Amino acid sequence: MSDTSTPSPTDPAPYDALLLLSFGGPEGPEDVVPFLENVTRGRGIPKERLAEVGKHYFLFGGVSPINGQNRDLLAALRADFADHGLDLPVYWGNRNWAPYLVDTLREISDAGHRRVLVLATSAYAGYSGCRQYRENLADALAALAAEGRPEPVVDKLRHFYNHPGFVEPMIDATLAALAELPDGVREKAQLAFTTHSIPTAMAESSGAPDDPARGTPGGAYVAQHLEVAGLIAAAVTERTGVTGRPWELVYQSRSGAPHIPWLEPDICDHLAARHADGAAAVVMVPIGFVSDHMEVKYDLDTEAVARAAELGLPVARAATVGADPRFAAAVRELVLERAAVERGEPVTRCALGGFGPGHDVCATACCPNPRAPRPAAAQR
Repeated sequence: MSDTSTPSPTDPAPYDALLLLSFGGPEGPEDVVPFLENVTRGRGIPKERLAEVGKHYFLFGGVSPINGQNRDLLAALRADFADHGLDLPVYWGNRNWAPYLVDTLREISDAGHRRVLVLATSAYAGYSGCRQYRENLADALAALAAEGRPEPVVDKLRHFYNHPGFVEPMIDATLAALAELPDGVREKAQLAFTTHSIPTAMAESSGAPDDPARGTPGGAYVAQHLEVAGLIAAAVTERTGVTGRPWELVYQSRSGAPHIPWLEPDICDHLAARHADGAAAVVMVPIGFVSDHMEVKYDLDTEAVARAAELGLPVARAATVGADPRFAAAVRELVLERAAVERGEPVTRCALGGFGPGHDVCATACCPNPRAPRPAAAQR
């Protein structure tokens, strides 16, 4: 007789659901301004200004690719779980567009789920990429409580920026982008690792107070990106045999007031500077983004590519991780790892680089709200 007291290697207990939590995006021209109203809620921005801000979306028919890519990731996760015997339903909710987070949590609660893991589609520490999602979770749970619905306990999966299932697809994507360049410039091409610019004050306060990356210049947000960039650059050197290839972490998609310092250099400024220095070519590697959403499609594929063409600088852009099977497998591993931790069992926690695996539960002082303290879920 088998020992039924020993949990299966694919036992998700105590969790009974996984929530894919993302930003959301418009799916037609009529959605653009309402979507941007959701994103900028409480800031008093006139509709006319939002329509101007939304011009990037209108260039793509008013459709952000992010929802379609989340559907692909949702399908990949469900397929991977089924293929590996992990019996865990996967739901999807967004912060700023349908399917809205509160509606999905309502569905989860009504289905009887009471312990929910959350995969936020942001790999790094930071207010916008972590704490704000947890604030949104707290708001949605409060709405359920006000309706008299049971509130599931939600836990957020740890940051996955240094998990092999995230890093390895980015290495392969960088190599594929290098292969797109003309033979004459490929070996001398430089790497520009790109991520979303944020206010420098927000960057410096990112991470937990006891996070080893928190004490570095730029806080955990910059340090974690530099860690990933270094891992990819080293792997590219090893696999191509080209040593001394220059690389730099650069930023994109700034949207704040001009008088507030944000992380620099901007990708377009970086391309101009590299051209002035005589660079042969540049590969843009969007390590800050899980999928090819609008900041990638417009800010890199449209704006940065146009700037490079003006300069006469050959460029290529590496793909994001998206629904890569290795990423789906990494999520499964993170789910089972966290389940084992909750059951008090020993577990191997996978991570590349020097920082090691991140914390499972965010501290109250982690990635503080830059405006005012607000309730946040999944914290100690």
